[in-house]
Amino acid sequence: MSGVGKSSVLRELGERGYPVIDTDYGPWTTGSGLWDDVLMGALLGESTEVVVAGTVENQGDFYDRFDHVVLLSAPLSVLLDRVSVRTTNPYGSTADEREEIRSNHASIEPLLRATATVEIDATQPLHHVVDRVEDLLRSP
Repeated sequence: MSGVGKSSVLRELGERGYPVIDTDYGPWTTGSGLWDDVLMGALLGESTEVVVAGTVENQGDFYDRFDHVVLLSAPLSVLLDRVSVRTTNPYGSTADEREEIRSNHASIEPLLRATATVEIDATQPLHHVVDRVEDLLRSP
């Protein structure tokens, strides 16, 4: 979900030396907003350890290639507060975008929760969230 802290977690994991991909940026999605099958297939086929973030309609097609599918979650009020003050991404700054976040939180987050292998409370301090993800990366 927007504002949950995916980019912050990726940044911290990258600083700790883990390879990270934020599919919200770069060539990872097609014009229709889906993960590009060829690019994602190549990435996941050649990388033994990579942290991938993003939320797209076809992400479930790739779940069998991940050791963990992590849902970062936070209450809607937290998400809306975060997007209203962040400076690194303008999404969520308009009333229409905030309404889309509300709608996604109600309709999409339950679908993500149902398919996640791990859920992490993203209201914890960032270093705790990153430590938890790092623990998953270290586990067999």
